[in-house]
Amino acid sequence: MKKIRPLLCRLGLPALLAAALGLPLPAAAGTPARIVSIGGALTEIVYALDGQASLVGVDTTSLWPEAAKALPQVGYMRALSAEGILSLAPTLVIASAHAGPPPVLAQLHAAGVEVKTLTEEYSEQGIVNKIADIAAVLGKPVEGERLAAQVHADFSRLAQLRAQAIKQPKVLFFMAVSHGAPLVSGRDTAADAIIALAGGSNAAADFSGNKPIGGETVIAAAPDAILLTELTLNAVGGLEQFYQLPGIAHTPAGQNRRVIVMDTLSLLGFGLRSGQAALDFAKQLHQLPAVADHRH
Repeated sequence: MKKIRPLLCRLGLPALLAAALGLPLPAAAGTPARIVSIGGALTEIVYALDGQASLVGVDTTSLWPEAAKALPQVGYMRALSAEGILSLAPTLVIASAHAGPPPVLAQLHAAGVEVKTLTEEYSEQGIVNKIADIAAVLGKPVEGERLAAQVHADFSRLAQLRAQAIKQPKVLFFMAVSHGAPLVSGRDTAADAIIALAGGSNAAADFSGNKPIGGETVIAAAPDAILLTELTLNAVGGLEQFYQLPGIAHTPAGQNRRVIVMDTLSLLGFGLRSGQAALDFAKQLHQLPAVADHRH
């Protein structure tokens, strides 16, 4: 025991926990960071800052760029497993404020893994804050400033478009459709922020969060346009099937076939592509020529 005890002291709690679970030992001090990114927008920023060499794992919302899909996945951001994350022997987990459940994050802390939780603010400043935090982690402040400038340019163009808009069309956002009942986003949601940024008004502003509604409520909301993500549209089975859902045909959006479909992560992730996505959405909402991304 005299020889074992000093060894255990040198290993510390993280190594002991890893050994007990049969997982790889944590990286020694001074070795390159091993980062697990929990949140698609955060993963995008890591890649944009050319920090992907440090990534050892991502969650299932990390769908962009395509290369991120090839990394080991640790599950959905709201239903994480400590064992799955620890199996990758990370030195740092960067996580969206939506990541959880909390006991799993506590387990990671207890295992000696640094967990940096980034706040979710549905605005230009919220995106800039994410960029600054991740740039600091990666030691890339100059690259971070460059990305922040791109985001600012997108939102400046968006503000100019809003100033030119004659009216604020009413928009209903369908988060999902389950058994014919749509889950709609009200106030204090990413969709609500995107609608406002694009110069529209949320047709479901009478409640907060996401809520299932029936056909009569859809009709009463009287949206001028309906906003869907590609995931929701695919789950329904396509546009023709969507127009057959209860109430849709009796709304101005249904009668005028004004359904706008956008990529899920770029629209709602509030990451690098969200300003451009809001511009694209605004152009369609106000029936203006399509937006061209001049950065690439």
